[in-house]
Order: sequence, then C-alpha cells, then structure tokens
Amino acid sequence: MTGSPLPGSMPADGGAEEDRVEQATLATGPGQSSAGMQQELLGLTREELEAWAEAQGEPAYRGRQVFKWLYQKRGGHPGAWSDLPKEFRELLADRARIGRPAVVREEVSRDGTRKFLFGLGDGERIESVLIPDEERLTACVSSQAGCALECAFCLTGLMGLTRNLGPGEIVGQVLALQDAVAPGRRVSHIVLMGMGEPLANFPSVERAVRILTDPNGPGFSPRRITLSTVGLVPGIRRLAASGLQVNLAISLSGTTDAQRSRLMPVNRRYPLKELLAACREYPLPPRRRITFEYVLMDGVNDAPEDARRLIGLLRGIPCKVNLLPLNESPLLPFRASPRRRVEAFQKILHAAGLTATTRQSRGHDISAACGMLHNASEQGLPLAANPPAREKALDTPRAPA
Repeated sequence: MTGSPLPGSMPADGGAEEDRVEQATLATGPGQSSAGMQQELLGLTREELEAWAEAQGEPAYRGRQVFKWLYQKRGGHPGAWSDLPKEFRELLADRARIGRPAVVREEVSRDGTRKFLFGLGDGERIESVLIPDEERLTACVSSQAGCALECAFCLTGLMGLTRNLGPGEIVGQVLALQDAVAPGRRVSHIVLMGMGEPLANFPSVERAVRILTDPNGPGFSPRRITLSTVGLVPGIRRLAASGLQVNLAISLSGTTDAQRSRLMPVNRRYPLKELLAACREYPLPPRRRITFEYVLMDGVNDAPEDARRLIGLLRGIPCKVNLLPLNESPLLPFRASPRRRVEAFQKILHAAGLTATTRQSRGHDISAACGMLHNASEQGLPLAANPPAREKALDTPRAPA
C-alpha cells in the first residue's frame, strides 16, 4: 500500500472485556484496504495527508488541500477538486481511494428521527441515527460493528462483536449524515452512542475525534462531541490523558455491584468503587460535568433506595444525571419504569441537589432509540413494540464517494 497504513483496530488497555474485543476484531475496514496499491485517504489526519503528499513528490500543502476537500467540503471524486492541478488530481485517481460508508436503507420515525443502515467496504453493516431537536441536529454514530459487552438492557449487546471500526468509518458516518440533511442545515452535535463501546476502540475513536475537531476539516467543537462508555476504567484514564476534551458520559444503571453486575457484566471487571474513583480523577474543563446515564427498569433499579444510593455514589463528582426509561423490545426481558416511579426517582435526586433530567425517547418506532440499534431489523425481527414507521428503501446502495 502506498504511504503509511492506518493503525489497526486496537482495544483499550487492560481488562477482560478489551481482550474479548481484540480476539473478535477482524483486520478489515478502509484503512486496511488491499485494493491494488491505492492508499485509503478517509481516516488520515491532516499531518498524515501532508506526509503522504510529500511521499508522492508533492508539497505538503497539497495534503492540507486534500484534507479540506475530504472533511470540510466533503468532495466526491478528486477529479472535481477544482483548486488542485490536473496532474495531482490524476495522481490521486491512480494512487488513492475514498471509502465512504454506503447508505443501504433509511428509516424515518414519526418524530422526525432518521436511522441509516450503512454498508462498509468488507460487507459489514452498521447503524447511525440523525436526531432533530429544534435548532440542534445530533449525529449518533457507531464505533464498532456490534458490541462485546452484553449489557442486559441493550439490543446491540445481543449481536456480539464483529470488529472495530476504522477512523475513516467513524468519520465517514458523520460526513454521510451531513450529506443527508437539507441544504443550509448542519449537524451540530455528535454523540458516540451508537453501536459498540468507544473506549474499547480508542485508537480509532481518538483519531476520528481529532479529524472531526480539526478547524481545517469539519471543525466541530469538542464541547459538542460526547463519548459514552459502560465504564472501561483504563479507557477513561486514557481519554483523560489524550487531551481531547470531549464530553464524557457514563452508563451507570445500577447502584450496587451485585445489581450492576447482573445488568452490565463489565462491572465484574471494573466495579463501582473503581469506576467512580476514575470519574473523580477525571480532569474536567471549566464549567463541564460528567453525565451519568441511568436506564430505569420496572422493579429492577427504580426504587427510592436506588435513588438514595445513587446520591451517595455521585457525591463530590461534578455531574448531572440523565434518567432514561428503558426502550422496550420483545427481545429484552425488562419493562420500562412507569412514569410515576420515574418522577419519584427524579424528585429524590433533585431534593439532594443533583441535576437530573428525564431524556425523551426518540425514534423508538424505528428501533433507533437508545439501546435499540441492532442489525436484526434486516431479518425482520420485531425490535420495537410499536408499528413500523415510514421506510425509505434504497434499491441500489449509494456508492462510496
């Protein structure tokens, strides 16, 4: 392959869960493309594109121009990149490729949420979601094809893990979602809350975030990017040391080790005491807080004593709590907490001075809500209890740019 290949998919440091990720990872994806001798460009940072341009006998600033076309202008074929010399455009066509995820299917919820099924270069498929909310337009993107962590209330965990995504596949979702919105509107926020555990694929996620926040590229503020984790403690520390300064969200959903371990097996490796110690040590920028996500399940973790234990666990951590009534599915053994119990839980947190909001479920009717992404929808399995929403099937998948 011409130029330097992208780093392979790697797990976060240490831990049984990360070992399982590593064992299940396949060395595939755009960064490892073996199509001829062409270099995959999507997923390369600005510095790497400058180095690649120089390796082709071109000045480094040509790499910066390519970076802008790839990530800011979202240009399709290099032949149309008008400010590049014809000879360099021909070189790009000969020696490089751009492997964008291809839209296989789009579904539209009654509430305006849009779910996309993307096909990747090796045939794997992932899902991403566009969530409109007044002036905000959030892209929920995946970091892995499937997930190895088996949270009992999450449909993605039923899939198992196929492989990590490369940085180009993560960034490519954002670019494709931006292409899908109306002219004049822009994706305003990014949440790494789709398929997979971002901190189990930290090398790819870190590179993707650096590309997305580069002012010469998409230019997202780190304040508008949120990374959600089940609580991989080494990954949290690695994120802290990276200097990315994105928002951190912790999926908690349990207030004792016994309870949380039943719901989230990762707790057996990183119990509450160790997880919350890492949160207390996490360096927060000014006026920023950690978000703790708590999925409320009827009769499982929604009692007043759970709320009181949660107050004690979070004491001393600059934080807010997102309460999420479970998004029910015939494939899950739990029911959502009734509204009165959700409100009672929230009232207890408020009385203790905690900021606690109840997140409105979006896209449930198309299985696009939190914890519902699962490629089983391709086989017609009933993921959501509601009737199917409007679907926009694409007879021919959109070709990568």
